[in-house]
Amino acid sequence: MASKHSLKRNFKVFVVLFSLLISYGIQTAHAQSSAVPTDPKIISAGEELFKQNCMSCHRVQTQLVGPALKGVYDIKDLSWIYTFVKNPQKVIDSGDEYAVELYEKFKPTVMTSFSTFSDEQILSIMAYIKDQTDNPPAAAASTSGGGDMKAQPAAIPTPYVNAIIIGAVIILIVLLVVLVMIVNTLRSFLSQKDLSPEDAEFVAKPAGLATALRNKALIGIVTAVVTAVVVKGVIDSLYNVGVQQGYAPTQPIAYSHKIHAGQYKIDCNYCHTGVTKSKNANIPSPNICMNCHSVIQKGTNTGTAEIDKIYKAVETNTPIKWVRVHNLPDLAYFNHSQHVAVGGVECQTCHGPIEEMEVVRQYSNLTMGWCVNCHRETPLNTKGNGYYDKLVEIHEGKGDFTVAQNGGIDCAKCHY
Repeated sequence: MASKHSLKRNFKVFVVLFSLLISYGIQTAHAQSSAVPTDPKIISAGEELFKQNCMSCHRVQTQLVGPALKGVYDIKDLSWIYTFVKNPQKVIDSGDEYAVELYEKFKPTVMTSFSTFSDEQILSIMAYIKDQTDNPPAAAASTSGGGDMKAQPAAIPTPYVNAIIIGAVIILIVLLVVLVMIVNTLRSFLSQKDLSPEDAEFVAKPAGLATALRNKALIGIVTAVVTAVVVKGVIDSLYNVGVQQGYAPTQPIAYSHKIHAGQYKIDCNYCHTGVTKSKNANIPSPNICMNCHSVIQKGTNTGTAEIDKIYKAVETNTPIKWVRVHNLPDLAYFNHSQHVAVGGVECQTCHGPIEEMEVVRQYSNLTMGWCVNCHRETPLNTKGNGYYDKLVEIHEGKGDFTVAQNGGIDCAKCHY
């Protein structure tokens, strides 16, 4: 009997302790989750950091190169996350059970160290992850990721203009033949009438194509039309010198922006690292490719054939000979960082729907007129920049303060 009471008492103690343990776990998780900010500004800052630094390997809801980050702040406390993000290898080497488990699952890939990140920056990323965890985005209607980017309507292409002119010439010739037939019919009708000697002589004159071709008015019209066609063709040819719109060379590796930037939504800045701090956007080195392809060894379209070329380039320390697509003349100066970092210009503004391209092509004509028109129409990004305060005040009430109004179409801006 005593043993039964002892068993009941022990069971009650176990239930109480287990309840306390569960309660503590729930409270700890809740406290951890509550510590993650919900301020929209912090979430926005975290989103920008996530897309620039994390999105090539991670998603919130699904696993990519690394694990899905949904609810990660409930799995480990924030202090552990701060330490791991700044130096993941150090945490793994310390024998931390969870870090070692992650390494064993995803090896040989080890997360990049972000030693320059502050705790506040990492917390803002957690805020974005929590927002995406609590409010998962609806499935996209299309995987192309093209947004609302649309090509600007173009003028009537030259071949169509030439076709219209040639068609007009043909119509004139047909009308000429019809007129000759009408004249001959009238001549036949009048020859049966009693006419004066002068009229009879006029009617008796032969009329045909040879006569029409000797007509000075007709010769003048035909000469003017032919001259216009030739002159227009010459002008169009001169305007197209150096214009490579639509140029899409074959690259040494069949890299698909449609898969990387479109399907997987890898941020352009992750590969083209110089775009926000340099004149050139720069072509990514094989090392950047290997951040993902050390794990992803089979491509969506080409299997292992194209990815093996990256491995070979790394193993032999040989540069990949990419073919340049966008070539500005040496006499023109263009700075990517000035447009992207300061002006806030999106990549698609100049490069078109790059996330839809299997093979990259030159989308815009990149002519001087195209650039100048953009400067005339684009409002200057003056937000948060005290340098422009006085200029904005001067232009108050005069419409948009455009790049052109700030000297953006002066010759020396691009030619010096």
